[in-house]
Amino acid sequence: MASRMKLDRKALARREVLLGAGGVVLLSTFLPRAFAEDKSVPVATPLPMSTPPAAWQDAIKAILGEATPLPGKIAMDVPEIAENGNTVPFNISVESPMSEAEYVKALHIVSTGNPLPQIGAFEFSPQSGKAQVSSRMRLGKTQEIVALAQMSDGKFYMTKRTVKVTIGGCGG
Repeated sequence: MASRMKLDRKALARREVLLGAGGVVLLSTFLPRAFAEDKSVPVATPLPMSTPPAAWQDAIKAILGEATPLPGKIAMDVPEIAENGNTVPFNISVESPMSEAEYVKALHIVSTGNPLPQIGAFEFSPQSGKAQVSSRMRLGKTQEIVALAQMSDGKFYMTKRTVKVTIGGCGG
């Protein structure tokens, strides 16, 4: 009789846990719907997950101002296919003598499909010796990566590459 009582207490405790868990699941399913139908309770509107198409263009325009970028001088090494968008390696270098007369002032990296288009901005001086950046970036989906090099004479150079992302890194 004593052993049967111990089993009944375990079974009762297990049933209580299962019933409680089931109640939580039911409440979490129906409670938001109940509030959503009641117009007196404000319902938060979810933010859009994608970037407006013009966001990356606005970022590039903010960098360039009225300047027109030229092709060339920038070498961009990014994978054509990124198996994981959380960590996409890149290596970008700009051809320049890096002298007092001619050097790279800044290198800007912009993505066309991330929620925040500016990936990075790197400043250089003649003392830098070389205008090169290597790191990793996070990409949410297949998109183009744009590199803009600002030279000391005010000229800009631009190049872009498409990276196909198979597993999203920014919620995609």
